[in-house]
Amino acid sequence: MKSKRENIAEYILYLWQLEDYLRAFPEQATANTELMEISDMMHVEGIMNGGHLQLAKNALAELEELHDELLATEAPYKAVIQHLEPSLNLLKAKTDHPTMSDVEACLVLLYQIMLLRLRKQPISEATETTVKDATQLLRFLSKTYYDDHQTEI
Repeated sequence: MKSKRENIAEYILYLWQLEDYLRAFPEQATANTELMEISDMMHVEGIMNGGHLQLAKNALAELEELHDELLATEAPYKAVIQHLEPSLNLLKAKTDHPTMSDVEACLVLLYQIMLLRLRKQPISEATETTVKDATQLLRFLSKTYYDDHQTEI
């Protein structure tokens, strides 16, 4: 499984991908131990039809906590968020969860772009720019999370 400490944003996206995969192909749950464990957790948590694993929710909460800390202490970080906010607000308005955090919106954006690319659908230049900015933000958050948790490894 992807390591949460190594790259927490990739870890969350990976869990979301596994959730969708097991919803689409539940018979694959027995393909390996990891899929079986994730499938079991999804059944126990009652999310086979939608929602996210508590593992993913907890990781997102940790990332959002770090995000809030950085907003309060890092002016360059705050400037990146302010630059991204109009695009993130548009994305949020198009979802069934318009009150999601900026961090979750960045993750949703990257996940949706991954799905569009898999379907070989076009992505506008403006969206590509937003994706680059969101990726940069998540990369910085993940690196900061990694650096903060180095002593735990």
